[in-house]
Amino acid sequence: MNRTISMGRLTGEPSVSETSTGKKIARFTMALDRMKDGADYPSFVAWEKKAEFAERFMHKGMKFLIEGHIQTGSYEKDGHKVYTTDIVCDNIEFCEKKADGTEGQPDKNPDDGWMNIPEGTDDEMPFN
Repeated sequence: MNRTISMGRLTGEPSVSETSTGKKIARFTMALDRMKDGADYPSFVAWEKKAEFAERFMHKGMKFLIEGHIQTGSYEKDGHKVYTTDIVCDNIEFCEKKADGTEGQPDKNPDDGWMNIPEGTDDEMPFN
């Protein structure tokens, strides 16, 4: 099984481009803390809708959870074979609320993992 789950912060803005066939692709690197000391900086690739998401919402320093799979490849450069290893994004999720503290939006309590619903939103809940 080829499956990865990574949580970390973007080290820079995603680089977004289009392939010769018109498919949108985003490339970026994230800093992933190790269990003990240090960090790793793997390369990520997002295609089409996920690339559009990366372009609009992913910015340097933001924390994300990414589910994906490892993909290896190679190409020739200056007569030498270059090997690549990327994590292809299958799912991307935000890990922090907006820094501006948007009112009326549910926010997570980091102590217990449960979501707090702001007061006065009872009438807006779909299960009432």
